[in-house]
Amino acid sequence: MRNPGLASDSALTALAPAIWGSTYLVTTELLPPDRPLLAATIRALPAGLLLLAVGRVLPRGVWWWRALVLGVLNIGAFFYFLFVAAYHLPGGVAALVMSVQPVVVLLLAALLLKTGIKAAQLGACGLGAAGVGLLVLRPDAALDTVGVLAGLAGAVSMAAGIVLTKRWGRPEGVGVLTFTGWQLAVGGLVLAPVTLLAEGLPSTVTGANITGFLYLSVIGAIFAYAIWFRGIGRLPALAVSFLAFASPLAATVLGYVFLGEALSPLQVTGALAVVAAVVLAQPRAPRRTAAPPPPTLQPTQKTITHAS
Repeated sequence: MRNPGLASDSALTALAPAIWGSTYLVTTELLPPDRPLLAATIRALPAGLLLLAVGRVLPRGVWWWRALVLGVLNIGAFFYFLFVAAYHLPGGVAALVMSVQPVVVLLLAALLLKTGIKAAQLGACGLGAAGVGLLVLRPDAALDTVGVLAGLAGAVSMAAGIVLTKRWGRPEGVGVLTFTGWQLAVGGLVLAPVTLLAEGLPSTVTGANITGFLYLSVIGAIFAYAIWFRGIGRLPALAVSFLAFASPLAATVLGYVFLGEALSPLQVTGALAVVAAVVLAQPRAPRRTAAPPPPTLQPTQKTITHAS
């Protein structure tokens, strides 16, 4: 039985990877060419510092190293491996490699969260991976060892971030925006030196570039990651990981709408398979057992005594 509250949480959380699916369109149309790490850094660091300035709450005690671990896994390392995979692999192959993420989440959740593994969950993992393959894979796609290893590392990084975020939760009294700010700031600080060494800064920045950077930072980071971490707190880890399939789905749809990219029957089939896998993986409220009927009250019989 579907719980309206769970369904709305799933729909809102799915909006985050759908927004991330627009990154390709924004990057190609608005950002400086060949600056993926710069885009990742600007997406994370200014947003993280802004949220820290607004929230004015820093981690305490054990949360210093926890925020560092989560920021690296969810933002810094994930972005780095993602862009290495993107440079070495066609987009379809990179998406297919990273579609192993739900399987990693399933295994890590069983180990760290003590959740069982069900046959239906394994089936949903296979269906989702097949759907992503049909959606984005091209017949002439080539494999590259570095790219494949980077894609697998990115999938493991994000999967570990999801499970550890679920395991640790948030500190008491810390809001989701502050929690998001910690991780974006850590991820941005990790990415900044890599960006300066590998790419440097562009010589000129246009108005379109600024618009793209603002979109990535405000919508793609602050808003998207806030609802993503909110969803991790409310939904099972595996259900959240399946929602990440909305990213290649959104990228394909946006390419069709804005860039005139055609959709083949196989891609449409893949899209339907992805949606089906996401729906299968979402939590459902336990069925309510019918309450037993109340006992039937027997009418009391009055004893009539006759006066002698």
